[in-house]
Amino acid sequence: MVLAKGRGVAVLGICAWMLSACGGDGDGGAGTPENPPPAASRSCEELASVALDNARVVDAVSVAAGKFTPPGAAELDVPAFCRVRGVATPTADSLINFELWIPPSGEWNGKFLATGNGGYSPALSWSDMARGLARGYAVVGGDTGHQTGNPNDMLWGVGHPEKITDWGTRSIHAITQAAKPLVAALRGRPASRSYYMGCSTGGHQGYAEVQRYPEDFDGVIAGAPGNNRTALNVGFMWQFLANHAPNDNTRPILTVEKIRLATRTAVAACDGIDGVTDGVIDDPRRCTPDKFNIESLRCTGEDAPGCLTGPQIDAMNKMYAGPSNPRTGSQIYPGWPIGSESGWNAYWGTTEPTRADFWRYWVFDDPKWNWWTFDFDRDLAYAMAKISPLVDHVNPDISAFKARGGKLLVYNGWADPVVNALDTIAYYDKVRAAQSGQAATDEFFRLFLVPGMGHCGGGNGTSTFDALAALDDWVDKGLPPDRIEASRVAGGAVDRTRPLCPYPRVARYDGSGSIDHASSFSCVMPD
Repeated sequence: MVLAKGRGVAVLGICAWMLSACGGDGDGGAGTPENPPPAASRSCEELASVALDNARVVDAVSVAAGKFTPPGAAELDVPAFCRVRGVATPTADSLINFELWIPPSGEWNGKFLATGNGGYSPALSWSDMARGLARGYAVVGGDTGHQTGNPNDMLWGVGHPEKITDWGTRSIHAITQAAKPLVAALRGRPASRSYYMGCSTGGHQGYAEVQRYPEDFDGVIAGAPGNNRTALNVGFMWQFLANHAPNDNTRPILTVEKIRLATRTAVAACDGIDGVTDGVIDDPRRCTPDKFNIESLRCTGEDAPGCLTGPQIDAMNKMYAGPSNPRTGSQIYPGWPIGSESGWNAYWGTTEPTRADFWRYWVFDDPKWNWWTFDFDRDLAYAMAKISPLVDHVNPDISAFKARGGKLLVYNGWADPVVNALDTIAYYDKVRAAQSGQAATDEFFRLFLVPGMGHCGGGNGTSTFDALAALDDWVDKGLPPDRIEASRVAGGAVDRTRPLCPYPRVARYDGSGSIDHASSFSCVMPD
C-alpha cells in the first residue's frame, strides 16, 4: 500500500530487518554429516537451460562483488552472486518477472529467502534482496505480475482478473516455485530452510502464503499486513469523506498542523500510562477519554493554531471511529489509533480518496465513478463478492501451516497511519480463537506491536530490529522469540533500546536502571 515515495525504509520495512548489520549464517556449504557437501551441480550460466513448470529462465550470469545497479534502482554494494532472471506464468494471462540471486557455494548459508513488494508497484525490493544476499541467503523477488511503472496506475487490472489475482494472492508462490529448483540445480541440493519476509503489501503477501500456500515456507515475516485489503481501502475512502464537506473534493477540513497538534496533545496526556515518560504511547487503547479527549482542543472562539474548530473536531471523531455499515452498525475497518494522526494526511487523499482507482476500475468498472455516492452497505457487499476473493486474506484457519511446522512472525507499529494495528490484532485474535487458546497460538504465531512506530518503520519508537534472525532462530534452532531487542536510531547512533514483546505481553519497566536500556524492561502480561 505504500506509494513509491515511501521506498527505502517504509515500503518494505528495511529498518525492521537490520540485514546489513548482520553477518552470514550457517556453515556456508562446507559440509557436515547433517548437511553434506553439494552433489554435482551446474554452473551459473547453465541455469539458463533448466526446464521449469509454468516458468522459464531468461538468462543467468555471474556478477562480481562490488557495485551493482538493479533496473531503475539505486546502486548497491553486493557480494559475488549468480543472477538469474526469469518469468513465471501460472496462467495464460500471467507474466511475473523475477530475479533470483544465489551466493557462491562457500558463502551460501544453505537457506532460501523470498522478498515482498510495496503498494501496487511492480518494483522489486532490491535493498532487501541485497541485504539477504550479504547474509548468505539465496534470495528471490518478483514484480507481482504487472509491469506498469506508475505505482498508482491500476488500469493494468481492468479486464484481467488473473493479473489482479497474481498481484493480490499468487505472485510470491509462483516465483518461489520457480526459484527453489534453480537453487537446487546450482548448488546440487535444495535449501535446508525457506523463509519469506515483507511489509505492507509484503505483509499482505505473507498472509496469502500462510493461508493459501502453507507448504512454501518454513517461516514467514509479515509486517504491517494489508491482508484485509478491501476493508482497508474502505477506510481510506472514509477518511477522505470525513475530511471534506459533501461533494467538495478540494478543501480538506483538517490541516497537517491540526493533526500534528492532536498527536502532540495525546502523547503528552498518555505517555506516562505505562510507567515511564519517554515520548511514546505504549498502547493507544489505554489512552481513554478521561486522559485524552479531542474535545479538549475545541476552539472557544475563532480558528487558532492551538485549537480545532467544530468541523475539525467532527472530522477527527469520524476518523477515530472508522467506517461502519449504516444498516447493521457493524464495523467495516477500525478507526486509526490515537497517536497515529500525524501520518493521516499521506493517506486520506488530496482531490480524491487514496486508492480511488481500486473502486473506479477494479470494483465498479466505471471511469466516472463518484465516491460521494458510495453505499457502505450495498456497494461494500458488491465489492466483497467481486474483488475480495482475489485480494483479501482474512481466513484465521492457518492450521495447515502450523501442522507442517511453519512459524509466523508478524509486526505492526502502533502509530502506523496506513495499516491499522487494531485490524492486525483482530486477525490475531481470530487465529487464537481458532487455535483454542494462547499456548497453542504461541507455538507458531507471534505478533509484535511496536509503540511509536509508523508504517513499517520510523516514528519515535524503537523501530529497528532483526526479525529475520529471530525467525531463523525459531525455525532452525527451536528458540521462540519471547522478546526481540529493538533500537531507536537518531543521527546514525542508537539512543534507546527496548524489548518488543509477543502480544498480548508488553514491555514494563522493572523500576530501576535506565529507561533507555532494554535490560531495564521485562515482558509481562498487561495490567
